Order: sequence, then C-alpha cells, then structure tokens
Amino acid sequence: MTVIRTDVCVVGGGPGGRALALALARLGRESVLLEQRHGAARSFYGESVSPQGVRILDSLGVWDELAGRAHRVDRLEIADGGRRVLDVRFADFPYTWRHPVELAQPALLAELSAAALGACRVLEPAAAVGLIEERGRVAGVRARTPEGELEIRAAVTVGADGRFSQVRRMAGLEDGARRTPLERDVIWLKLPFPAGWDRRAYRIRIAGASHALFLPGTDGRVRVGLNIPKGGLRQLRADGVGRLRAQLAALAPELHPAAEEHIRSWSDTVLLDIFTTEVARWSVPGAVLLGDAAHTLTPVLGQGINHALADAVALAGLLAPDPASDAAPRAFECSRRAPVTRSRALQLRQERLFTLAVPPGPTLRRTVYRTLNALPALRRRVFAPVYFPGERPVPADAPRDLVRSAS
Repeated sequence: MTVIRTDVCVVGGGPGGRALALALARLGRESVLLEQRHGAARSFYGESVSPQGVRILDSLGVWDELAGRAHRVDRLEIADGGRRVLDVRFADFPYTWRHPVELAQPALLAELSAAALGACRVLEPAAAVGLIEERGRVAGVRARTPEGELEIRAAVTVGADGRFSQVRRMAGLEDGARRTPLERDVIWLKLPFPAGWDRRAYRIRIAGASHALFLPGTDGRVRVGLNIPKGGLRQLRADGVGRLRAQLAALAPELHPAAEEHIRSWSDTVLLDIFTTEVARWSVPGAVLLGDAAHTLTPVLGQGINHALADAVALAGLLAPDPASDAAPRAFECSRRAPVTRSRALQLRQERLFTLAVPPGPTLRRTVYRTLNALPALRRRVFAPVYFPGERPVPADAPRDLVRSAS
C-alpha cells in the first residue's frame, strides 16, 4: 500500500480545509488534503463572506486575486408585512473592512488551492475510510482513491469535512454531540435578478411565519432561500410546483414572472435540512475538527464560511510550531468556542423572531426591527458581533473601505 507522510492531513476541501492548508503553507508546514468530490462539486454551497472573512483572505494573500470576482454588498434590508422595517448600511460601521461580499465558492476554492501549491498535495477525489491509530492517538488516515487505497501518515489529522463529518464519527467525537433540528428547512433556487432591486443589498422578506432570503449572486442572478416547515417538502411537492411559486410570489411579487418562467420542476431547487450541531469536544490526541465538523451553524446571516476561515487561521498558527502537540487543538477550541457560541445564539434569536406568527408576535418583531432602525448606536451594537466579531474599530478618519468594488 502506498504511504504518504506529511505534517498535517486535512480531510475536506471546502473553504476551511483549503484555507488551513494555505495558512500552514505560509507558516512553513506541508499538508495533504483529501476531497471526496471531484472539483469539490456540491449541490449547495454558501457564497456570503463577511468583512472579517475578507480580512482573513487578505491576510492569506489571496484577496487581490479574488476581489475582481467578488460582489460587494452595501446594505441589509428587512421587510415585514410588505413594509421595510430595517435598513442596515455597512459603511456606517467603524471598521477598516466594512462590506461583506458574495463570492462564488468554486473561485474561492481554486484560488486558495493555487496559492498553496507546492506545500499542499491535493488528492481529489479521495475519501477518508478510516483513521490510523497507534499508541492511543490518531496517526493518519486510510483513504480510497480511483487508483486504490493508500495511507496518509501525519502528525495531526484535521476533520474539515462538513456537518456530516466522517472524521468526527471515526474519532469518536460524535458521542456527546448535540444536533438540534430547527423548525424549518430551506428551499434554495436561483432566478433572474428583478428590475428595480438594488444589486448591492441582502433582502429578508417576512409575512406572518413565512420568510425568505434574497441574496445577489455573482452570476447576476438572485439566490433565493425560501423557508418551509420542517419536513414540509413532501406536502409542498404533493401540491405541485405551482404552490412553491405562489409562496414565493406572496413574499416577493417582483419575482413572480421569473418564477413562472424558470421554476419548471423540483429539479430547479435544492432542499437544505436546517439544524445546528454542538460537539462536546473538538479533538482527540492526533485529530481535531474545524468549521461545520466542529460546530454546524444555520444559513441565517451567512456565518458558515466566515467561522471556517477564522478556524483555519487560528488552528494553523497553533499547529505550526509543533503539529504533534496535543495542547494546540485544545488551545484552538478554547479560543474559538466562544465566538461560535455567540454567533449561534444570535442566529437562533433571529430564527425565533422570523417565525413569530401568533399575535402579538408579528407586532413585537416589527417593533424590534423598527427600534433598531431608529437607533444607529443600538443597530451597530447588535450587528457588529455578526459581521465584525472580534474586530477593532478604527478612527473616524481612517479609509472608508479597503474592499474593492466588484461589478
């Protein structure tokens, strides 16, 4: 059997895994990355990158190449009952990097991989089928490739393989993990961007207990996340695709013509099962988890990619001096668990607000958003932990924005 030896074996080629490989390369460490999907093809993937995420990409030296392919977002708008109740302007926040961007994930992954060439060997497609254990610690991974099975021997193995992590299961870290289903699922689809809409705005539309997200895509279309009751797809499908179009039109009448023309069947949509996972421990000797493998979040406010990037640079900095150190994964978990916990709490509060349907719930929700809209200082205090976690404010005379405008 072929044996490959390296400093770090990274299982999972999403943003977190590839950013980790690049961060390790910048610090002089070699890695082998396994990705089971050829070309990292996915039916659904996030594209929203927060200002903190943009700063991290810049620190890794890849933002200059990505900026021209990113779509800057200037504002977040929430409308409830047909009226706008909140308008958040990112330029109003006192940080150097102020704007989130939309960035097609294939472009992000390709640039991260290209920048790590030479220090990171990518095996793709390659699936981790078992962990190598020696003297009570993980010593690497057994992998299946089209050419046959091989072993990757590494000082540490990192599970960056997503919310259904196999590394988490194989390392025994699934025990004690708490998976919490939310009361809804999300149907994702893409439609032509409607005339009259601001292309630099995130939109949330709410009507009673129904709501949807509308995100500007880098391909000129709008990405739509329509929320449905948990397990409600079977009934929706039984009612026919026309029912889906009607639910969407009730929230965004501007999209009705495009929905009639472009949503022809259920194959034009992707269902995302919404849940959070809290893992009791993120590591065992010789193995550690990051990103969704360690802490699955919901799509609300687009936090998944950003926490994966933050995990990657934090873990790389701790592993680089000695990848075999068991103290490094523990220190990593200690530093990253609190920010993730805060983001999860913010997401769940938003989820509860979105789904208030019984009076006086909707009135209370609109009052909360209108209060935030009327008080800039309170608005900044509430949204800063979402988009600028841990960032330091800059003086008022600092450059207004370092993020380049994208078409």
